[in-house]
Amino acid sequence: MQQLFSAFGIDWHLLIAQAVNFGIVLIALWYFLYKPVLAVLEKRQETVAKGVEDAAKAEALLAGAGAESAKRVAAADEEAEHIVSAAREAGNAEKARLLKEAEARAVAVTKDAEERAKEVAARAERESEKEVARLAVLAAEKLLKKHYD
Repeated sequence: MQQLFSAFGIDWHLLIAQAVNFGIVLIALWYFLYKPVLAVLEKRQETVAKGVEDAAKAEALLAGAGAESAKRVAAADEEAEHIVSAAREAGNAEKARLLKEAEARAVAVTKDAEERAKEVAARAERESEKEVARLAVLAAEKLLKKHYD
């Protein structure tokens, strides 16, 4: 076999040395390059998996937040409707109270006006009675003057 190697110009000592060097380089590359690259790839894979998991959790939270916000909006709408209806009721009660108060004032003003009208009529009647009496006295005086003159 040595003749075959020498026919092709191959030195078996050199071939073994190169095989040993290749083995050393292969082990060094395995230790210093392949393992760290695998570790980085594994970390990256874990990071991507965690990112996907977090995205799923975030999506679930977002769906829950959408439902929660819908509940809160519904509750706020209900509360606003309750407040508006209470305000309407209070407004209607205040309106009724003001109407009753206005009617009472109108009745009081009407009574006052009637009393004043009666008073003015009574005063006018008294004044007219005095005037009639004065005129009657004047007429009687004139008649008496005519009769005695």
